[in-house]
Amino acid sequence: MRATLEHVLTEQAFSRMIALAERWTDGVKAAIERFQLPWEVQRLGARAEYWFCPDPPRSGAEAAGADDHELARFMHLYALNRGVLLTPFHNMALMCPATTEEDVDLHSRVFEEAAAELGTE
Repeated sequence: MRATLEHVLTEQAFSRMIALAERWTDGVKAAIERFQLPWEVQRLGARAEYWFCPDPPRSGAEAAGADDHELARFMHLYALNRGVLLTPFHNMALMCPATTEEDVDLHSRVFEEAAAELGTE
């Protein structure tokens, strides 16, 4: 625990992880807007997530109501088949000290490709 607190969970690491989460969120938001999808993306610290609804859910019931199992399955498999693993029970990413800009940019490219198949430009 001491090594984690002293060498991994540092202010410098969090600054970098938060910047990567902002980059991830920006990539998702750009694709949502470009292909006019009624979805939302939000970031909190080093965590970012998108929903298949125009406004972020405010409760567990709203989140459950906005869930589209087929669409989620499509997005997860689409990403996984292209080298990106999302959190299995969310459309979420949590940046860690090992996450790179290349990792984030790969997700952005894959997300944009999926959005292009589902939306309109």
